[in-house]
Amino acid sequence: MSLLRPAISSLARMRSWRIDAWKNNPVDAQREVLQDLVTSAQYTEFGRKYGFSELFNVKAFKDAVPVHEYEDLKPYIERTMQGEQNILWNTPIYWFAKSSGTTSDKSKFIPISDESLEDGHYKAAKDVLTMYYQFNPDSALLTGKGLLIGGSHSINPMNPEAQYGDLSAVLFRNSPFWAHWIRTPDLSIMLMDEWESKIEKLAEATIKENVTSVSGVPTWTLVLFKRILQLTGKKTIAEVWPSFELFLHGGVSFTPYQEQFDKIIGKKIHYLDMYNASEGFFAAQENPGDDGMLLFTDHGIFMEFMPVSEYGKKHPQTVGLQDVALNQNYALVISTNGGLWRYIVGDTVSFTSLKPFRIKVSGRLKHFMNAFGEEVIVDNSDKAIAIASAKTGAVVNDYTAAPVYFSEASNGAHEWLIEFDNLPPSLEDFTHELDLALKSINSDYEAKRHKDIALRPPIIRPLAPGTFAAWLRTKGKLGGQHKVPRLSNERKMLEEILPFNTFDKI
Repeated sequence: MSLLRPAISSLARMRSWRIDAWKNNPVDAQREVLQDLVTSAQYTEFGRKYGFSELFNVKAFKDAVPVHEYEDLKPYIERTMQGEQNILWNTPIYWFAKSSGTTSDKSKFIPISDESLEDGHYKAAKDVLTMYYQFNPDSALLTGKGLLIGGSHSINPMNPEAQYGDLSAVLFRNSPFWAHWIRTPDLSIMLMDEWESKIEKLAEATIKENVTSVSGVPTWTLVLFKRILQLTGKKTIAEVWPSFELFLHGGVSFTPYQEQFDKIIGKKIHYLDMYNASEGFFAAQENPGDDGMLLFTDHGIFMEFMPVSEYGKKHPQTVGLQDVALNQNYALVISTNGGLWRYIVGDTVSFTSLKPFRIKVSGRLKHFMNAFGEEVIVDNSDKAIAIASAKTGAVVNDYTAAPVYFSEASNGAHEWLIEFDNLPPSLEDFTHELDLALKSINSDYEAKRHKDIALRPPIIRPLAPGTFAAWLRTKGKLGGQHKVPRLSNERKMLEEILPFNTFDKI
């Protein structure tokens, strides 16, 4: 195995010129991607409808094709799920990634083509590996196994040829044969859909493996780590897996979790943030600690950026990479080699660097609080939670928040449901620090809090351990890629969660 390290490192360096090509010429790379997409799909039903054969530049494409949300493309997708082909994309679509959203009981099914797998997800994964070896050429990453904490898979009954599952399950089922040699656990465990049994099987199957990396959503990874420590009697994950060196995370901000991971792992490792969604693999950190993730501009996805103020307009305007600005929130709009055309993903991103283009996920278009003009986004709340936790010694497992509306008796507020791993010594102090942090981060919030004119101090409700899991279970969304939405501008979800809090029943 000692010979494997320099060999892999050399291969990574040999591939690095490919990354440099699109990294140093991102606008040109994006133009070429769009031309390839339009040319490939020109004879599909969608391509004929919008005259793809006559679209020769970005402006013509944007003028011809409207911006879509899922409901706009749903009729095309449903026909493809029934077995029709050449509707949105020119090669057969037999796989669909089922979305993991929790705010709606209705799932989205994202079409996955061979091209979106090979030129998108798998190519991006190889680029992440190449970048990591460039950063850490002496890494022993592939001398052990990667633990993947993913979702489930099932057959779509509407069409015997079509199958669907969480994105991770689709990737597992279609990955090359050699991938099975470097990952754990067995596929049968990876694809289990009953999460509580799956955690037990994951823990039992991986305890004796030489795990060098773990990939997963932070919340569920922590659940697995705690179970592994219970089963082994060890105090840290480093005692279980001495060669563990890398955690690849995504789905939610890692900021509120890093302190917990540092403590439970028990040694210094590297953390890499990835932006890998059902719709595509958009970005990843080049190096651990980078401010933002390198935007992947040559992976079968053409990207546009919609100023958040444009959302909801009949003809929303978007900008390309050459016109984006730092530290502004944009809704990501994509066209893909799976047949999504000018599709609003639902995430908001902001640019942390323009050379190269680096982004961070700042929130969701529909996950924010702005009931009083305060414009609090998930990036704000994650940072504020981390600051309040550090100052009070609290450890937050998960949280969500929603507005409390004006009444005759009082003005508005934000109500926070927080599941603590370690409660702060003083909930009043935690509330005060959270409030101060939000004021320092968000000037609109600070203005609305001035003299309590529009907003009173936050209301914090501690939740009993397992409250969020109990709520997710009722939604059929426990584990894997599923996560608790951080913020909402209305109270429906918060009111659904409250009855599961056993603290209120003591």
